[in-house]
Amino acid sequence: MPDEPLAPHGPLPTGGAVRPMTRWGTPVMHRAQAQVRAYDDALRALAADMVATMYAADGVGLAACQIGEDVAMFVFDCPDADGQRTVGVVCNPVLTLPEVGDRNLDADDEGCLSFPGAFVECARPDFATVTGTGLDGELVTYSGDGLLARCLQHETDHTLGTVFGDRLPTKLRKRLQKAHDRVADEFPPEWPA
Repeated sequence: MPDEPLAPHGPLPTGGAVRPMTRWGTPVMHRAQAQVRAYDDALRALAADMVATMYAADGVGLAACQIGEDVAMFVFDCPDADGQRTVGVVCNPVLTLPEVGDRNLDADDEGCLSFPGAFVECARPDFATVTGTGLDGELVTYSGDGLLARCLQHETDHTLGTVFGDRLPTKLRKRLQKAHDRVADEFPPEWPA
């Protein structure tokens, strides 16, 4: 895998503080997030905190609601099917997926930093495109396959108030809950801060 990630719209912000992860069940996780209207220092500082928290938790993406902020934004550093990492920040994301007839599903394992330590199979389209705005209000677009496609879909879902468990049938949701419960002690409330 190349050491240098693709950063088509610039590098991720740095210098943020690691914050505790907001968990599923918290109201902010289960409602559509407020659209970004002000592209200012406060937004950049939030993005930097999100990046620091994502890396501290060994994640590939993180939405603002996952650190308790009601803001439609996510950050990511994620490889595609070929192992090429792409990094970015997306405010007010809009997801585009292939038409149903052109869509291939990838039924791979998925997890969530807000429900840590648990993974189950979740079928999603194997290619995705997200458009939105960057930290200065400029138009941004990211597309990819493999884990990157899954990440773009997963994080956009967070900005809409959907956690991936909402997409699972009851049997898999129960399996996810059991896996989470087995390792819950490894992820105290202040994790990963």
